[in-house]
Amino acid sequence: MSDTSLDIQASAERVADCLRDRIVKGECPPGSRLVERRLSAELNVSRTPIREALKLLRADGLVKISLHRGAQVLAYTAEEAENLFDLIAAIESLAAERLAGRIGVEVLARLETLHERMLKQYAAREASAYFDTNTEIHDSIVREAGNPVLIDSHRRIAVRARRGRFMAIFDAERWRQSVEEHEGVMAAFRARDTAAAARIWRQHLRHSGESVAETLRRQRG
Repeated sequence: MSDTSLDIQASAERVADCLRDRIVKGECPPGSRLVERRLSAELNVSRTPIREALKLLRADGLVKISLHRGAQVLAYTAEEAENLFDLIAAIESLAAERLAGRIGVEVLARLETLHERMLKQYAAREASAYFDTNTEIHDSIVREAGNPVLIDSHRRIAVRARRGRFMAIFDAERWRQSVEEHEGVMAAFRARDTAAAARIWRQHLRHSGESVAETLRRQRG
């Protein structure tokens, strides 16, 4: 691969990361168009990496690309949320179980640091920063479980599920409950309690899915 191709790929990945974040956090709502020309001017990159970034988003299941309308953010339905969180609860609870049985001092210390940061952001009601730290915790649990197949399976669906997890924190009661569940899984990691880690994390993801599905049904009327 040439240096130019590598530069385009790197730029495309940066653009895709930026657009994923906007879609997940609702800045680009369902149905909105992602116009290459506007994005090129706004992000100060050529249209080639923009085009490649949009293909990455299509692979993530976040946008559709049509000949006449270009890229458009896909809708997020209650049914999709239920199906996604059913699967991701199984994947992440297995990761939590495996991690609790093998967690070392350094990994636990990193999770403690992230958890403490997340609690401060929750107390300050810094929703966007809280969500970013929360996501880092979820991804760390999967990564540190040490199962490459599990990691790859999680990567394929995590972005679509993140759209729902961000919605869930705008329900004050669910947000409070979510923090309590994070406290619970940290206690399980400290105790190296594999059964508790799996049970709490499965419940945590299922509660999120239920909350998101309910929110989407209300919006749909």
